[in-house]
Amino acid sequence: MIIAGRIAADHPLVGGHKGPVLDIAFCPHNDNVIASGSEDCVVKVWHIPDHGLVKTLTEPIVDLLYHQRRVGLVLWHPTALNVLLTAGSDNQVVIWNVGTGEALVHIDCHPDIIYSACFNWDGSQLLTTCKDKKIRIINPRTGVIESDAVCHEGSKATRAIFLRHGLVFTTGFSKMSERQYSLRTPDMLSEPIVMVELDTSNGVMFPLYDADTNLIYLCGKGDSVIRYFEITPEPPFVHYINTFQTPDPQRGIGMMPKRGCDVSICEISRFYRLTNSGLCQVITMTVPRKSELFQEDLYPDTIGDSSACTAEEWMEGKDVDPILISLKDGYKPPEAKISISVNRRRNVLDKGSGKSSKEAAKPQPEVSDKTLQDFADEIRKLKAMIVKHENRIRALEAEVALSKSNVDEDGPGGDGLNAVPPMASDEV
Repeated sequence: MIIAGRIAADHPLVGGHKGPVLDIAFCPHNDNVIASGSEDCVVKVWHIPDHGLVKTLTEPIVDLLYHQRRVGLVLWHPTALNVLLTAGSDNQVVIWNVGTGEALVHIDCHPDIIYSACFNWDGSQLLTTCKDKKIRIINPRTGVIESDAVCHEGSKATRAIFLRHGLVFTTGFSKMSERQYSLRTPDMLSEPIVMVELDTSNGVMFPLYDADTNLIYLCGKGDSVIRYFEITPEPPFVHYINTFQTPDPQRGIGMMPKRGCDVSICEISRFYRLTNSGLCQVITMTVPRKSELFQEDLYPDTIGDSSACTAEEWMEGKDVDPILISLKDGYKPPEAKISISVNRRRNVLDKGSGKSSKEAAKPQPEVSDKTLQDFADEIRKLKAMIVKHENRIRALEAEVALSKSNVDEDGPGGDGLNAVPPMASDEV
């Protein structure tokens, strides 16, 4: 269910944390599941119903407890089901099996706060940036550092991502606080292939990568522009394409997976941009084409929503590429999967109802979107009526209290100005 425009003040939310939420991430293998990290040091995993929330959600699927300080980074594994990475201000990185609530790997190789983390294409390597100005490539199963180097010489935050074919793209600052981006090879991190100074703004740049078209979008916090570049195998490797300009600066931005784009209008990217006014602006990037046929060059097979392996297989050393799907006929969400019966542990993130196989086999009554919307409207009307009655009761209580005080003042010792006049009598 998509809601456009301003939402009501009493709209249901996901509100189970005891502190501000610092980061969220949608599960790539189940669109109903999100993970959130907060200042309360807890990572929570939530399941959103298919038809949206009808009341504020306060009960998560599972709480992941390990970090001693606030959790500012959550990241899902690209191919393994239920594998989640978290990083906190305690300089610790933990990789979880969310399906069982277990910590699989504990990585303690960062001397300071972790700024960013990114898995490579098949999830066999982990790339991190740290406050100590270093970029590290780590084996996520063992926590062993395979290579490291100074990323950018500036002291402000840096970001780094793996590209599809193994290259590393970074953003950061120079000693003179000029914003930079660079392109590197994993085996020679200390010697960038490309190092370009962009401007002198103070906002940290966030690189958003489209693996299908090899486009990188640079979005700076506090900026009102989005720059996009194409990565090619020939020099100068990073080609500037264009800049999208808006009048309002941005506080945050997120990118829709390619399977959510509209192929009928040649939409190749969609962004959700949070402005300083608190509004969420939707930005679409389209390639103008006269033909109404499917454009195969714009839409090669893209990452689908099915996992390529389980968490147990990944921990045993299995590395597989993501499962790709075609968008020629548009994206079609998969039908409800049959609940998997696990004897040892139940998979809490199963796309079924999360119940036992016997309960899952029972037919579940379907509720239409219109019925849910009617319920939501009725609840909103009842809330408004309750508020109206509460205000009326308060006003009546104030009037009663005022009249009572007037009566007390006009008692035996009063001046009689507010006294009740005597009733007329019929007697002569």
